[in-house]
Amino acid sequence: MAALTKADLAKHLFDKIGINKREAYSLVEDFFEVIRHALASGFEVKISNFGSFCLRNKNERPGRNPKTGKDVAVSARRVVAFKASQQLKELVETRLSDRASKRHAMDAHA
Repeated sequence: MAALTKADLAKHLFDKIGINKREAYSLVEDFFEVIRHALASGFEVKISNFGSFCLRNKNERPGRNPKTGKDVAVSARRVVAFKASQQLKELVETRLSDRASKRHAMDAHA
């Protein structure tokens, strides 16, 4: 599965609205910097029809060092979590269903 990168997003802005590539990349960088800063400051980031980024506190818990097999304590920490919007979930599910249907149809013809 391919990944969408910041460079891909910048190219899309360049193609879509015609700003130069340097400005497009700077715009993408600034967009993500605002999100990083908001999360680092303790704010939730909500993007309509996409989802929400929020901070969750994780309690200390027992863990295991995979190299040695020894029990270790995993310290309490704060993590960033993403919750997809209903619209995004439905879009992804529809696309996956369409892809599976096409694959099934191709297998039936083989």
